[in-house]
Amino acid sequence: MNDLPNDDYEPNPILKVGEEKEIDKQGLKKKLLKEGQGWENPEVGDQVEVHYTGTLLDGTKFDSSRHRGTPCKFKLGQGQVIKGWDQGIKTMKKGENAIFTIPPELAYGESGSPPTIPPNATLQFDVEQLSWTSVKDICKDGGIFKKILTEGEKWDNPRDRDEVLVKYEARLEDGTVVSKSDGVEFTVKDGYFCPALSKAVKTMKKGEKVLLTVKPQYAFGEKGRAASGDEGAVPPNATLDVELELVSWKTVTEIGDDKKILKKILKEGEGYQHPNDGAVVKVKLIGKLEDGTVFLKKGHDEEEPFEFKTDEEQVIEGLDRAVVTMKKGEVALVTIPPEYAFSSTESKQDLAPVPPNSTVYYEVELVSFEKEKKSWDMNNAEKIEAAGRYKEEGNALFKSGKYARASKRYEKAAKFVEYDSSFSEEEKKQSRALKVACNLNNAAYKLKLKDFKQAEKLCTKECESPLQEGSYIQLADLDFAELDIKKALEIDPDNRDVKLEYKTLKEKVKEFNKKDAKFYGNMFAKWSKLEHMESNKSGNQAMPKEEEPISIDSAA
Repeated sequence: MNDLPNDDYEPNPILKVGEEKEIDKQGLKKKLLKEGQGWENPEVGDQVEVHYTGTLLDGTKFDSSRHRGTPCKFKLGQGQVIKGWDQGIKTMKKGENAIFTIPPELAYGESGSPPTIPPNATLQFDVEQLSWTSVKDICKDGGIFKKILTEGEKWDNPRDRDEVLVKYEARLEDGTVVSKSDGVEFTVKDGYFCPALSKAVKTMKKGEKVLLTVKPQYAFGEKGRAASGDEGAVPPNATLDVELELVSWKTVTEIGDDKKILKKILKEGEGYQHPNDGAVVKVKLIGKLEDGTVFLKKGHDEEEPFEFKTDEEQVIEGLDRAVVTMKKGEVALVTIPPEYAFSSTESKQDLAPVPPNSTVYYEVELVSFEKEKKSWDMNNAEKIEAAGRYKEEGNALFKSGKYARASKRYEKAAKFVEYDSSFSEEEKKQSRALKVACNLNNAAYKLKLKDFKQAEKLCTKECESPLQEGSYIQLADLDFAELDIKKALEIDPDNRDVKLEYKTLKEKVKEFNKKDAKFYGNMFAKWSKLEHMESNKSGNQAMPKEEEPISIDSAA
């Protein structure tokens, strides 16, 4: 590069004691006299403290903090000292001692600093880095500098939705107090007093105390702020110094894909465990309307905690979803919109009715919970029993029109018996029958959603099952197969293979109708009978002998 003075230029060199190198494009040199400690260097905005002696090249001393007995303090990179200092001192470690040779362009230039420093003077500074206080440029634009006065606890910081409790005192640069509070609560994203407080608390830990230097763009800008009550006036374009302490905060979590259910933690829980779907939980509940009316109270006033099983529709959906995010002993305020509460109908509760389309608020304490067993904690018989139970629950949900919940049950059931390498031959027959039934029943739901790819995937998976011989058409319900083929013809009407498949299908329908139209008219009935057949083959009566069929025609 042509603008480099020589090939020795290094912006942050590693030097040996006595070695000198250029560290700036404009010729700034650094000679190491004493190595520093650790590996950190001060950053732009940090308040550094140094001792120095300044001389001209002929050795004439013009200034010395050592002679005065008082270290020099300044903010690095803020133009409070000559450029050579800003650029040189940021390369130093704590306790390091170095001599900087600074050209006029990085010192006092053509004018010098009469009477001690002549024009165009190259200067030498013997500098010892005593210490520095970390000052962070929060917004990376020089608008808010944060100096930590007291370190905080743990590692996490508040987020936009969280509700923080802070203490603060804001002063003008001349020390005039313009605002203060010994405790004020606000939501981070909504902010308080001036924009800087919201920006700053997102970088702080619980118990942390800081000093903020706030430039006008994050304070009150060009207009300033008039005095009001106990609050003082802030002049236009004023920089503020703000002492800020983050006392605590309440974490607010957005629950669900649409993030409409809000959970604010009032008291932290224990450990890391949460209830899972199917867990038995014990809670204390207080349900309120927006106006504060209490409509439900359970588990309080010496009453036993309220017990329910998650993911079983034993409570409203919003409460169900919130509880599985909680820890034992946690207390939370849950805000639930109408679509996850009681919807558009009035609900009669223990203490007061809930009007239609009401947003409701629950104060919930999770007293205890017992997780549902995972498949790896079960023996083979328990896995088969659990799979059968969830399949039956899925069928009941499908019959009542709750297709999405039914699909979840089928998926869960299939997972319990997904890996059968340790199963006996008898157990494998049972598990295969369950997997076939669950996957094909689940395919019915996917077809209702017009998710033909997933439906075909689920059905094709079962084509490989030893329970049956033949193709997709022989396994899947014929009505569904026809829907699938018609969909394919809509996409590609001239596809010869699809047309042949459709012809084959119609022939199969005709043939199967002759044999047993009732048997092949309903997928659930068909697979119930297949299960019964498999159960009889194995001689195991643990499987249900007969299952009430769910009419796919009526559900479609």
